[in-house]
Amino acid sequence: MDEGARPSAGATTALLRLMTWMSPAFPVGAFSYSGGLEQAIANGAPGTAEALCDWLSASLTRGSLWNDAVLLAEAHRSVGDPAALAEVAELAEALAGGRERHQETLLQGSAFLTAAQAWPEVSLPALPAETAYPVAVGAVSGAHGVERVAAIAAYLQGSLANQTSVAIRCGLIGQVQAVALLARLEHQVEEIADRAAKSSLETLGTATLAADIAVMAHETLPSRLFRS
Repeated sequence: MDEGARPSAGATTALLRLMTWMSPAFPVGAFSYSGGLEQAIANGAPGTAEALCDWLSASLTRGSLWNDAVLLAEAHRSVGDPAALAEVAELAEALAGGRERHQETLLQGSAFLTAAQAWPEVSLPALPAETAYPVAVGAVSGAHGVERVAAIAAYLQGSLANQTSVAIRCGLIGQVQAVALLARLEHQVEEIADRAAKSSLETLGTATLAADIAVMAHETLPSRLFRS
């Protein structure tokens, strides 16, 4: 069932819900995960604000954030089809390479689904207790009638904000630099959200080996601030 067949949330209501769901205050524990960025910074790459911008851009265009955007879009599109939604959830879990990445996405997804029950007037789709984070966000956004592109853009922006927060706490950049990075990536977020909203599962795929290795190596880091 596509979003045209479901009631759409009003623009202001959709904005408020997306702001709430992607807020650092929403209880998914995003602040405790770095997605391998802590390991990468410890390795010295990225070692500057400019290199971090390139790192985040690569994640958006051909890394884990691109896959997340595609999976979110498919979950949003499949919210009225329980069998299709279950398949997306299963695929998303299978694509979570490495123990910490697997833990990160499933724990955040489960926490998101639990917190999303704060809107009892909306019937949430049936999903496994442990569901990958982008699938949970996509399904809940679809159930609420939030526009697909807006949901993807909010998810990507929230993920980037969390990554810049990681970089701040690791001492790589300051707050002003973090805001400047988000401003630089804003147009790219719009482009990726629009492309992902029209995508299919055939467009899944990454080419960010350094990031993938950092995610898997993180559990061996002697001193860690983050869980991934």
